[in-house]
Amino acid sequence: MMRDHGGGLDAAMAVHGGAREDWLDLSTGINPVPYPIPDLPPHAWTALPDRAATDALLLAACEAWAVPDAATIVPASGLSALIARLPQALGATRVAIPGPTYNEYAASFAQAGAPLVDDPDAPAVLVHPNNPTGRLWTAADLDARPLAIIDESFCDVTPEATHVARAARPGAVILKSFGKFWGLGGLRLGFAILAPGPVADCLRDSLGPWPVSGPALAIGAEALGNPVWAEATRQRLSADARRLDALLTGHGATVAGGTTLFRLYEVDDAAIWAARLAKHRILARTFPYSRTWLRLGLPAPDRWAQLEAAL
Repeated sequence: MMRDHGGGLDAAMAVHGGAREDWLDLSTGINPVPYPIPDLPPHAWTALPDRAATDALLLAACEAWAVPDAATIVPASGLSALIARLPQALGATRVAIPGPTYNEYAASFAQAGAPLVDDPDAPAVLVHPNNPTGRLWTAADLDARPLAIIDESFCDVTPEATHVARAARPGAVILKSFGKFWGLGGLRLGFAILAPGPVADCLRDSLGPWPVSGPALAIGAEALGNPVWAEATRQRLSADARRLDALLTGHGATVAGGTTLFRLYEVDDAAIWAARLAKHRILARTFPYSRTWLRLGLPAPDRWAQLEAAL
């Protein structure tokens, strides 16, 4: 299956030129103001990750996301590592993935021999908020499914909408991505939150003894344990999303959805918009299934002028 993603700035540079520092990458939904990386002890880099470091990360995750006591957490080196292993862990033979949405799930299940079906009785993948539309799934939507994989990669901007309380129940798997909200996509850190049992055990066994690096354990634990930074970040993202909407609608786009980490716009021709932005060293996101959808992340505080000038 086609796997199209944001990023890939090197490919854009090969076509349009420029150095990496010249480019404004708005093709991902990663927070442009990342959590400040703390000074790490040397052993975080030199020693194999130990149980204490993993426990500290999981404790911080439990507190940050109000994980039910009866649930368990499986950490991994990025959410993609979990997505690739979920079909086998679930023993899935078919899957429903309401779209359009993040396409890595369809590719992963197809590779495992589980075809896509339009069946309310099939296990379902629900991206919440959805990427790219921003749709939020309700409790009733989830109750209608015998098994729901709920991807909350972008839900940290709207923590009141989380379904993590369902994680203690059989039939629910909550997935969390650290890199989006905390702005550290290169750190590669993700989590599956679910009821203890064969699925969780299979995920752990397939990931091996050191699924998360020492630096990711240390940085993740500190960042997840800083609610003051998280709340200030939510306020800034909301203000910047409003600013981006005002800027784009002022140049003829229409808001079609999104979250405060990325905005989805309806334009006359998304490919033309993306090509013109690329001439100004701005990378936007288009979609193979829509001629008119353009998705933009938020500029860093010191890069708004570049977008304004290009528009």
